Amino acid sequence: MTPWLAVIGIGEDGLAALSPAARALVERAEVLVGGARHLALVPPGRAERLEWQSPLGDTIAAIAAGRGRRVTVLASGDPLWYGVGVTLARHFPPEEMTIIPQPSAFSLAAARLGWALADCAALTLHGRPLDGLRLYLAPGRRLLILSADGATPAAVARLLTEFGWGPSRLSVFSRLGGPGESMTADEASCWGDRQVADLNTIAVACHAAPGARAWSRLSGLPDDAFRHDGQLTKREVRAATLAALAPLPGEMLWDVGAGCGSIAIEWLRAGEGREAIAIEGRPDRAALVAHNAAALGVPALRIVAGAAPAACDGLPAPDAVFVGGGIADPELLPRLWAALGPGGRLVANAVSAEGEARLLDWYSRHGGALTRIAVARAEPQAAHHLWRPLAPVTQLAVEKT
Repeated sequence: MTPWLAVIGIGEDGLAALSPAARALVERAEVLVGGARHLALVPPGRAERLEWQSPLGDTIAAIAAGRGRRVTVLASGDPLWYGVGVTLARHFPPEEMTIIPQPSAFSLAAARLGWALADCAALTLHGRPLDGLRLYLAPGRRLLILSADGATPAAVARLLTEFGWGPSRLSVFSRLGGPGESMTADEASCWGDRQVADLNTIAVACHAAPGARAWSRLSGLPDDAFRHDGQLTKREVRAATLAALAPLPGEMLWDVGAGCGSIAIEWLRAGEGREAIAIEGRPDRAALVAHNAAALGVPALRIVAGAAPAACDGLPAPDAVFVGGGIADPELLPRLWAALGPGGRLVANAVSAEGEARLLDWYSRHGGALTRIAVARAEPQAAHHLWRPLAPVTQLAVEKT
């Protein structure tokens, strides 16, 4: 099929900065789609104009109705980098589309600061929780952030300061690439309630205040990184459990009997593109999961309040399942195993004799790997140190082939 839908990246410098091919697609369009700001960059012509509506699906339907006509969508910078091009690519096949990007806000901000773009973390806070920023904080890390509005820089500065990263330097660029471009810079702790233009991009050079803690993205965070009531997979066992679960990009985890959510949270922290659902029957523990997910930078963790296996009905299919909250129900493991597709992993930990008996029974019928994890920690006792053993954990790890 001949492409009929063009998606053109356009900056604050307007039509003059477009390539001849991109400009031709704009000028020859029969239908021109975009936000009010983008449409204002194009002089009036014969094309029908269509502004984005809320919900966005209404405009997508109108675009689809134009199939066979020359439809051009105007987007900010690179349409496929947190842009509307991502949404359009979910609805229309690539052979029907022509996408021509312009330099993104990330590229322009990095160029102004002389930062290597490949070494920066690029993220957006448009329609996303601010707590997600915590995941990326590390000494010397450089962040490029698309703002939601003119109040976003102040909100970022407050979060950084409260979390112990007040010395981090913020450079906020407004109207990048246009004649009205400006830049304001200051330390996060000194930013206050300063407002900027709604169209802005934030660059953060991360610096920790003395005593601030930076959390590793590798599995095995210290136990005190989590707020809990004692229901916590301990650090050493947690690291072994995450290794057995073997998270991969794009995969979904069910954390069954989540407790404080430590396994699901570390699954998400292991890298972008993963999903997790924490299933917890006790409301007070579900609240702990929510707190820990926000504090450790993964607020997108989905929490299901209810007891498995019934609470698992209707959930997206998992690629991996962890069971750490007891295996009293004899139907639990069979139901979870049935939910896994080929290549799925089931990992279950037990500390009680009854739980271990169920794992042994499952192992005898399905195989897998059975491991006993015994950990002792040195603790001071008067002038000496003694080894204090933790409760041994029996771990079953099975891959569905």
